[in-house]
Amino acid sequence: MKIMSTNIHLVGISGSLRKVSYNTALLKAAQELLPENVTIEIAEIGNLPLYNSDIDGELRPQSVNDFRNILAKADAFLFVSPEYNYAIPGALKNAIDWASRGEDSPIINKPVALMGATRGLWGTTRMQQAFRPVFQYLNMIPVNKPEVLVAQVQTKFDSNLQLIDEQTKSIVRQQLEALKNLTLRFKD
Repeated sequence: MKIMSTNIHLVGISGSLRKVSYNTALLKAAQELLPENVTIEIAEIGNLPLYNSDIDGELRPQSVNDFRNILAKADAFLFVSPEYNYAIPGALKNAIDWASRGEDSPIINKPVALMGATRGLWGTTRMQQAFRPVFQYLNMIPVNKPEVLVAQVQTKFDSNLQLIDEQTKSIVRQQLEALKNLTLRFKD
């Protein structure tokens, strides 16, 4: 009889490269709100070169190999991202391009949750919709509900970028629990 582990290891990625980023702060808040038996490691994307298939495969830069090695340890992923021009920020899309290539892709067929924070009123809805075809192509299994669309983020965090809004904390906890449950269903 095979015994399934209930421990889940997530890899989280912020789609923002800013040093003072509400989305990175939201990712760090999620790190503090994890369900029991769930850990998260944050993968940085700022040092990845632009994707170029001429240097993929055996010629991959070390920064890409290091990034993919972190992703390979994940049972599931958490992307937390702003919305740029109604879409996925270029740096995050570039990271996904590097991660998705090859037979050894560490992100294909994995569960994923998506969050976004913005100063505006729409809470990154268009960015999140832009991810749907990416998830579909990569056969990633997204958490569809609850959605975490943090609008007017400047009212949800204090001056030290600590999440202070209880309603936002609650929805983040709910999504992380949903990601845990989804991952347990697909975990060997």
